[in-house]
Amino acid sequence: MKTYSQKSSEISRDWYIIDASTMPLGKLAVIIADKLMGKSKVTYTPHIDNGDYVVVINAKKIQVTGNKMTKKMYRHHSGYPGGLRELKLEEVIEKDPTRVIVSAVKGMLPKNKLSAERLKRLRVFPGAEHAHTAQNPKEIK
Repeated sequence: MKTYSQKSSEISRDWYIIDASTMPLGKLAVIIADKLMGKSKVTYTPHIDNGDYVVVINAKKIQVTGNKMTKKMYRHHSGYPGGLRELKLEEVIEKDPTRVIVSAVKGMLPKNKLSAERLKRLRVFPGAEHAHTAQNPKEIK
């Protein structure tokens, strides 16, 4: 029996939609990363980017467990002395709710040359409306 290796010309991409208000952030990020990588497909090949498009709605209503809303910190540094900026999860959700989901999914993807292309196929919307109804996305429960 030979090992199957998918070619770039054989890639077919589907569209999926996920409601972020139905499950915690970590479980949501795992499902999204799985769809973006294409690991749920039978034709999964590690060195070929054969993942699907994922649309996430209701990012503003994201759920977290425990005290993460007040204790989880998002940090970035400007590169200058004293340039560390820290924001709590609730402040980040207030400012830009899409950033929370994108950073969680980015942490779940493997760190290689394919991760930037995979992340481009993630579309996050803060409300229930999205601009991809023409693609007829399949809903993930």
